[in-house]
Amino acid sequence: MADPKGFLKYTRELPNTRDPQERIKDYKELYEDFEEEKTVKQAARCMDCGVPFCHNGCPLGNIIPEFNDAVYEEDWQLAYEILSSTNNFPEFTGRICPAPCEAACVLGINQPPVAIEHIEKSIAEVAFEKGYVRPQPPTLRTGKKVAIVGSGPAGLAAAAQLNKVGHLVTVFERNDRIGGLLRYGIPDFKLEKFVVERRVALMEAEGIRFRTNANVGGNVDPQELMDQYDAVLLCGGSTVPRNLNIEGRELEGVHFAMDFLEQNNRRVAGDAIPDVETITAKDKHVVVIGGGDTGSDCVGTSNRHGAKSVTQIELMDRPPNDRDPLTWPNWPVVLRTSTSHEEGCERQWSLLTKAFTGENGKVIGLKLVQIEWAKNSKTGKYGFQEVEGTEQEIPCDLALLAIGFLSPQYRGMLEKLGVEVDERGNVRDEDYRTNLEKVFVAGDMRRGQSLVVWAIAEGREAARSVDKFLMGASNLEARDKGFLMAEG
Repeated sequence: MADPKGFLKYTRELPNTRDPQERIKDYKELYEDFEEEKTVKQAARCMDCGVPFCHNGCPLGNIIPEFNDAVYEEDWQLAYEILSSTNNFPEFTGRICPAPCEAACVLGINQPPVAIEHIEKSIAEVAFEKGYVRPQPPTLRTGKKVAIVGSGPAGLAAAAQLNKVGHLVTVFERNDRIGGLLRYGIPDFKLEKFVVERRVALMEAEGIRFRTNANVGGNVDPQELMDQYDAVLLCGGSTVPRNLNIEGRELEGVHFAMDFLEQNNRRVAGDAIPDVETITAKDKHVVVIGGGDTGSDCVGTSNRHGAKSVTQIELMDRPPNDRDPLTWPNWPVVLRTSTSHEEGCERQWSLLTKAFTGENGKVIGLKLVQIEWAKNSKTGKYGFQEVEGTEQEIPCDLALLAIGFLSPQYRGMLEKLGVEVDERGNVRDEDYRTNLEKVFVAGDMRRGQSLVVWAIAEGREAARSVDKFLMGASNLEARDKGFLMAEG
C-alpha cells in the first residue's frame, strides 16, 4: 500500500482552475498545472482499507489501491500497466467521469475521498509523455473480421479489445470524425479533442480501420456488413432526445441541447457553419431546461458565446448540500456545482415549464410554475402537483432542452436488420447478443443513456462476448461483481 499514515498527513487537494472570467474566452481545458509531488501525496491518502469499495464503485473494476501505491512509489510505468489493464482510455475517464469510485471510497465516510480521478488522469498523461503508451498491434491475426457500428466510447473500447486478440476490426462512423459523444457531445473545455485524436491515431497504428461518413442504414447497407463480416457489434448510442411537447415548442430559438453542443464543437474544430443554421447564445437570455451534465455543458458553452444571462431550471427538488452518510458506498444525491456554474448561472429547482411564448415566430419567454413533490397515498408513487399562485414568465431568447434521451434510433439500421428492441426502445440482448446470430450490441444502445465509463465497460464486455462467439472461448478480461476474471 501507499503511506500507511498518508490519509492522516495530507488533505484532499486538486489542481486549481483558471480564472472563470479568463477561461470563458476560450475552449481550452480548465485546470492549471499540478506538481507531480502533490499528486504523489494524493496517492498516499489511499488507505489499507481491507475491502476496497472503490473497485465496486467503478464500472470498470479499476484496481485503484494498486495503481495508487505505484504512483506513491513514483513507478509511473507500473501504474499505467495496472490502470490500462482494466481501462482502455484513462485519459478520457480521468477528465470527464463523475467518479463513482470516489463516492465509494472508504475514506469518504468521514473525510474527503481520495482524488482518484485526478490520479487516473495524471497516470495517463505521464504515460503518454514518457512514451509508455505505444502502438501494440497483435502478433497473430485470427482472420476473423468484425464490424463495429459507432465510434463512441463503447465502440472504441470494443475495437481495442477485439483487435488486441487478433481480429480484424473496422469501425463505421456516420459522422465526419471519429469519437461519437467524445467528439461532438462533450465541450472542448472539458475534453480537448487532441486527446481523442491521439488515441484514435494509436488505434490506427495498431491495425484498427475507421470509416467515416459511413451511415449504416443510410449510405451503407446493413446487409453489406452481414455478408462481409464474421460478427457485427452495434454501438450507436441512445440518440433520440426527449422532447418537451408543450405550447410554443415550434418557435425559433428552441433547440435540443445536443444540436447546440455538436454545432459548437464543429465550430471549435474549424468547420464553417452557415449563418442560417447558426445556434448562438451571444447577447441572449438563455434558459437551459434540465439539471444534468448536458445542461451544465450548455451553461459553459453559452457563457463562452457571451450570453446576456444564463438560467438553468430543473423539475426535481434542490438536492441537499451534504451527503447522507447512510448512502455510502452508493452514489449520493447531493448538490453538484460544476465549473460551468461557477462561470455564471442562475439555478432554479422544482419548476415545470408550461409553455414557450413567442413574437414574430421567435421565442421570447418561458411560462413556469412551481411544483411540489409528494408521495401519492393511494399508489405509493412520488409525483408532483402545481403550487397555486406561483405562475411566472421569464425572458428567454434561446431555450436548450437538456432532458435526456429516450432510445436509439430505430428507423434505418435497426429496422433494416430486424433487430428486436425492448419496451423502452433499447436493443434487446442476452449476454450482449441480439436476436440475430452474429449481431451484438453494447453501450447506450443496449442499456440506455448512461456514463462514458459505463460505455467503456460495456464495450469491453461485449468484445469478450464477440470473441467467445468467434473462437469458442475468450481470454479477454471480464468484470464480474467487482472482480476481474478470465475464461478460456
